[in-house]
Amino acid sequence: MTQRLDYMQQSPELFRKFVDFSALVKAGSIEESICDLVAIRASQMNGCGFCLDMHVKQAKIDGERELRIHHLAAWRESTLFIPRERAALAWTEVLTSLPDQGVPDEIYERVRTQLSEKELSDLTFAVVTINAWNRINVGFKTVPGAYDKAFGLDKARLE
Repeated sequence: MTQRLDYMQQSPELFRKFVDFSALVKAGSIEESICDLVAIRASQMNGCGFCLDMHVKQAKIDGERELRIHHLAAWRESTLFIPRERAALAWTEVLTSLPDQGVPDEIYERVRTQLSEKELSDLTFAVVTINAWNRINVGFKTVPGAYDKAFGLDKARLE
């Protein structure tokens, strides 16, 4: 696969601002482990190889267990996720796929039993952010692993 263009070079100011925005989202009220799971799951759904590769490596660096990463695609059937993580994953999926009828009240109410209003708001921004990154990287065919050294992802020791 050949990358179509280097959006970081073509739009450096927008790229820097979006990186800054992403850092603000990451510093929000949602724990790092859930942010990692959300980024991986949305990237799986969107078929973004670059982001999937990046966030699996980041999750590994952050201490996530490999089996949980493997179970993400089947999180509903897995016993490895706690209710708070399940709520975050359900919210991620519904916002990533956006059903024609919108977000069902049942999913919203289930998520609200696990997250405060602030946490739900911060989680929503996390989902929006990874979906935007997915669209950028899918659109320009960013090569998975291409920036590992620059982003410190080589420390994951995944090959």
